[in-house]
Amino acid sequence: MYFSLEESIKALVQENISRGKVDVYVSIDASNADDIEIDINRPLAEAYISALRSMAEEYGLSGSISAMDLTRFPEVLKLNKREADLERLGEDIRAVLRDALSSLEDMRVREGDKLHRDISGRLLEIERLASLIEEISPRSVADYRKKLETRMSEILQSADIDSTRILTEAALFADRVAINEELVRLRSHIEQLRGLLGSSEPVGRKIDFLVQEFNREANTIGSKGNDPDMAKAVIDLKAEIEKIREQAQNIE
Repeated sequence: MYFSLEESIKALVQENISRGKVDVYVSIDASNADDIEIDINRPLAEAYISALRSMAEEYGLSGSISAMDLTRFPEVLKLNKREADLERLGEDIRAVLRDALSSLEDMRVREGDKLHRDISGRLLEIERLASLIEEISPRSVADYRKKLETRMSEILQSADIDSTRILTEAALFADRVAINEELVRLRSHIEQLRGLLGSSEPVGRKIDFLVQEFNREANTIGSKGNDPDMAKAVIDLKAEIEKIREQAQNIE
């Protein structure tokens, strides 16, 4: 009987939860007075009554025998615990488990929707920041060229400025700070993450790995940028990525 009850609980858990791990502990308090029966040992009680009456007649004792008097004698009353109705108990446990598992599933769905909306919103913000960084990046090259021309003019003063040299230096700088490849990969990661959010399979570890790639691109972009506005955008970008990483810890 106990084996049947245990198996039914396991089957119910497996039926309702297809992912993750659910530990179920069942504790039964059997101390309730409703489970106790008191039996009267009638032959023994009658023997005590007979003996007491004989003593009273023989020794001329007065007084009557009360029920309370009899309870003082050992084994007149016997406490018995009723046998548990395991089938009914099993039904009660299954009913409670069904409600608990149903509530758990509802909670998981609500939490999943909340996480989906939050991460999706942060991906939109990351896209906006990536576009902003892409817009700022050429400006840093133009600023560098302008500063280079000013510096050379100050050094050479009245001498003619070698425009070819300036163009060459500006081109080398532009190559060093180019972030096109990083932005392409970053946008690719965004689409991959959106795909994972729509999956019905466990994706927590995949998202965690993908977030590491997000951080890699953000760090590279930050190391190449020398514009204050770009630096601020990169900081905001990293903040959004970190928030996604934190949320990913709640995803299976």
